This record gives sequence, C-alpha cells and structure tokens, in this order.
Amino acid sequence: MNQYQRRADLIPNLVASIKGYSSHERDVLEAVTLARSQANRASSDLQQTPGDEQKLQAWQQAQAQVTRTLGQLTIISERYPELKSQELYQNLMVQLEGSENRIAVARGRYIKAIEQYNVTIRKFPAVLTAKVMDYTPKKNYLPDDVAAVSKAPTIDFSQNANAH
Repeated sequence: MNQYQRRADLIPNLVASIKGYSSHERDVLEAVTLARSQANRASSDLQQTPGDEQKLQAWQQAQAQVTRTLGQLTIISERYPELKSQELYQNLMVQLEGSENRIAVARGRYIKAIEQYNVTIRKFPAVLTAKVMDYTPKKNYLPDDVAAVSKAPTIDFSQNANAH
C-alpha cells in the first residue's frame, strides 16, 4: 500500500506543475484530483477492515481510476513541449514512473502470495487447519479491463503532433 500512497502524494505536485500550462484542461486535472481523493478514502477504508473483500475491490477500482487519469494527464503534457522540458515536471515524472514500477513489483508479489496461500490451504496437513480455522481461498488481483491490458497499445506517428 505504501507504493500507492507515494504515487498519491506525487499527484498534487504533478497537477500543480501542469496547471499553469493548461488552464483549459481543467476537467482532466479535476478528474485526477478526484481519483486521488477517492483512492485515499478507499485506502483508509481498507486499512480499517483489511479482510473485507468489497473494500479490497473498491480499493483496486480506485487505484485503477488513478492510473487511468494519470494516463490522461500524460497525454495533456504531450501537448506542451515547454512543460516537458521543465525540470520540476521531469523530476516528478521520473518519480511517478519509479512509483509505478514499484507498484508493479508489489502487485506481482501480492499475486504470488495469494496463489501460495490458496495452494497451501488445500494441501495436507494445512487443509486440516484451514478447515478448523475456516480459512477460505482468496480472490486474486485482476485488472478492471483484462482485455485492454492483454493487448499491446497501437502507436500511430502519422498524426500531426502540432495539430493540438
């Protein structure tokens, strides 16, 4: 969870650095800020009751929304070359990229831990303890849109970059 918190902490600075360049992009900036606050709320709810499957699902959905809105923010920055050359923005993007990488590593570890747990509670002799203690298999992490993350993005350089 701390990797997600670090990412959430970077968002206000990133939004502030873009605000001056893109006042007419206010909708996306507000969406990023809203997604961050919803993710923080979902994190708080999940920390209060860590075993609650519904809160875990709400938390995962909130984090996915943050990821989507950050993607929109990156698209906005592509429209402003002078923003991309700004040192503060570059540093924030490097930190954000590092956070995203740590999130991916932590997600992979989480998936492996859930798989290990689910296998363990089905094997003898752990299955006996699992039945007595009412341990049940846990759902593993799945992205909201499996089809979207399963295919590589299409990159089209034929459009005029200065058209925006």
